[in-house]
Amino acid sequence: MKKLKINVVIAGRTYPLSVNSTQEEEGTRKAANAINKLISMYEQNYAVSDKQDVLAMCALQFASKLEISSLQKGTDNTEALQKIDELTKLLETHLE
Repeated sequence: MKKLKINVVIAGRTYPLSVNSTQEEEGTRKAANAINKLISMYEQNYAVSDKQDVLAMCALQFASKLEISSLQKGTDNTEALQKIDELTKLLETHLE
């Protein structure tokens, strides 16, 4: 299966990614959009001067929602947590 190369913008930075399908592309773009909306909300409502702080708050929010959902469903979302970890490491690499 040929991977699709896409670019997503998060917090004003472009990240080149490879995805396996148009469905994964759509999900990735929707996730980036949700992150950017949350970033805007944090920047408007809180005195946050550092993008890394805002991104950490976003990561915590999304990871918390995932964990709460997992606890409520009684399932382990290992794959989703691994994706969150990968995205978090990617963001940390680009912020350093």
